[in-house]
Amino acid sequence: MVKKSDLAFYGGPKSIPVYDDSMFHWPIVTHEDLSAVNDVIRAGTMSGTTLTKQFEKEFADWNGCKYALGACNGTAAITAALWACGVGAGDEVICPSMTYWASCACVLNLGGTVNFADIDPVSLCLDPKDIEHRIGPRTKAIIVVHYCGHPADMDAIMAVAKRHNVKVIEDNSHAVGSLYKGRKCGTLGDIAGMSMMAGKAFAIGEAGMMLTNDRELYERCIAYGHYERTGAPSRFNPVDRQITMPDLLPYIGLPLGGVKHRMNQTCAAMGRVQLEYFQERINEIDQAMNYFMDRIENRIDGLIGHRTPRNSGLSMGGWYVPACHYNPEKFGGLPAERFSELVRAEGIHCVNGVNSPLHLFNFFHTADIFHQGRPTALAFGQRDVRQGKGACPVSESLSNRLVQVPWFKHFRPDEIDQYVDGVCKVAEYVSNHLILCTA
Repeated sequence: MVKKSDLAFYGGPKSIPVYDDSMFHWPIVTHEDLSAVNDVIRAGTMSGTTLTKQFEKEFADWNGCKYALGACNGTAAITAALWACGVGAGDEVICPSMTYWASCACVLNLGGTVNFADIDPVSLCLDPKDIEHRIGPRTKAIIVVHYCGHPADMDAIMAVAKRHNVKVIEDNSHAVGSLYKGRKCGTLGDIAGMSMMAGKAFAIGEAGMMLTNDRELYERCIAYGHYERTGAPSRFNPVDRQITMPDLLPYIGLPLGGVKHRMNQTCAAMGRVQLEYFQERINEIDQAMNYFMDRIENRIDGLIGHRTPRNSGLSMGGWYVPACHYNPEKFGGLPAERFSELVRAEGIHCVNGVNSPLHLFNFFHTADIFHQGRPTALAFGQRDVRQGKGACPVSESLSNRLVQVPWFKHFRPDEIDQYVDGVCKVAEYVSNHLILCTA
């Protein structure tokens, strides 16, 4: 039986005395990446598009999609997607409350407002049952986030969207490579935007990407933030006539969004190399994480891996932010924050929750972005869809119902077992000494 003195938090030996960065370092950067990036720098073509277009085509092909468009970051890609779908002043967008602000904060910059929906307690993705009653006459789009790499229930969501003639925008930042019934996430809705910043599973620097099978949406994203690809001359690139839609032609040469979304070609160069090895690398991550989750679930009553069922046609891609569902009732009511603190003392990454519920942030309630003397969420005739505490109960409970776990990048069973043992040591002690919840 584990004693109090066995826990590192109380002076016992750490389960992981020495941190091995090679098990967790990401992205994996090789000579090929460095050489490709250096070639761009030496050539002085960081602001060009030739290499970026090659990367776009390769990325679209890898995803099984017609069109891809590189961006400077994921926020830019999502903003362009929203505008392309017609979101403007007075419009509404539905978005899960449990996500990063970049999924939807730009809606207010377009003069719209966000109607936040709750999440499914198992997948942690947008709950299809909490969408339909939120749709109003000015609802233009539903944003779907494949949270922590887990695919959302796209069949149900797309059915609701079709009934109401609403566009579906996937924020695929967490789920590059994740599968939904055999298809890649990011290709299931009308359009997708995603981040490829250094912390993501597909990490190439501060970059983003848009995916779509709809030529009209593709051209509108170009028109919004890619002035050099509208057909006007550019000092860095040859004339590029990708815009054909009559309503966009009068504006060639200047971006309709008044922004520059071009991807730095050092990121495009790295992206092409990373893509070549990405499937192999996420396959190993998948093997390592499922190995860890299997052993945790077999030994601990109260921790269940946040993952897709085996043989379901769904997968977790690169397992961005791996986590376990935490049941405090199995640990005498011990808060997830306290449990995480005890596990961290063992030398193991463990944090309670992930993001904070967005519907509670003042930004979406009172921010006056355009200096109009009233909240932007209401300033253009929008319905008042602002929500307070209790509106999205699953999202609001997640900080005490989820704990992050180590994100293994390599399948090394003997090393992974040490992490399993460390978590189990804490869980066993807590389960047998429930007084800890008040200690």
